[in-house]
Amino acid sequence: MWNKLLVRLLYGVLVLVGVVVVVFVIFQAFGDPARMVLGQSGDAKTIQNIRRELNLDKPKWKQFVLYVNDISPVSVYAKETIREKKLKGFFIGGNTKVGIKVPYFGRSYQTNKAVINILMEALPGTIMLAVAAMLIAIAIGIPLGIFAAIKQNTWMDTTAVFSSVIGISAPSFYMAIVIAYVFGLVLHSYTGLPLTGSWFDINETTGRKYLTLQNVILPAVTLGIRPLAIIVQLTRSSMLDVMGQDYIRTAYAKGLSNRYVIWRHALPNALNPVITAVTGWFAELLAGAFFVEFIFGYKGVGLVTVEALENLDYPVVMAAVLMAATIFVIINIVSDVLNSIIDPRVKME
Repeated sequence: MWNKLLVRLLYGVLVLVGVVVVVFVIFQAFGDPARMVLGQSGDAKTIQNIRRELNLDKPKWKQFVLYVNDISPVSVYAKETIREKKLKGFFIGGNTKVGIKVPYFGRSYQTNKAVINILMEALPGTIMLAVAAMLIAIAIGIPLGIFAAIKQNTWMDTTAVFSSVIGISAPSFYMAIVIAYVFGLVLHSYTGLPLTGSWFDINETTGRKYLTLQNVILPAVTLGIRPLAIIVQLTRSSMLDVMGQDYIRTAYAKGLSNRYVIWRHALPNALNPVITAVTGWFAELLAGAFFVEFIFGYKGVGLVTVEALENLDYPVVMAAVLMAATIFVIINIVSDVLNSIIDPRVKME
């Protein structure tokens, strides 16, 4: 198991290296960052100074090496560079230091804030949204899948399957618009749910943030529709497969109740593909909430990234893409480990 885990970690690192290369190459073609920082009104000397500060006066290969050195957790820096960039970590050495640090993604072109701070402020909102969406999908999807399997070939089974197909097929951005309009605008007097709003609000008197969980409901429901539909179908098909096994027929032959057989014998053995789907979809929810956050005005990594794209704030966009890729790789590795622990028959490949 440990050898295969190391192989998966190596694959994960290679995937992240590929993402870094693609991100760097793509964003090199989007214009002069010095112009983006100063606008069109900057004079030539100031632009030259900015280009020197951002290492834009160096060859492309050297820019890439410096970029990798910045975002890598293990890096080599001159002593003064550590102080100038305000790097956080542990460094050893003289004038040239080697250390382990928090990745440095540069500073925002628009606000001059450290990009890592911008993303860390937005990340809790995205995690909260993804967790809420997955809890909704699990709480509704598993019971509905079990019910559909028990009532196979009835109108209830057909309705559940048909609804799940619609849920899988419907794009998130379309469902976000429909749900926001219906429940946040047309039925607002009944639901009390806002059309837009973040997971926090600010007290005008004290200036402190406080949770506004009612703003999470509509985007969480929207984001949870597709994983809910997947969970329904996986639970149904897995339950039908398990219910046809010999040990289930033996349990019924012993006189055990239908409820006991389903919940104590069939369901635990049917949950493995569902667990795989849950962990995989959680990674996608964290990485793919961009449109939902934007439509609902929900403060998360997705909204921050879209706004950065609109403002040509490429350091924020590049860091957000790398963060999403890292989260996706880590959660998929964790998913493989969990599956191998829960079901020893599953081997990490």
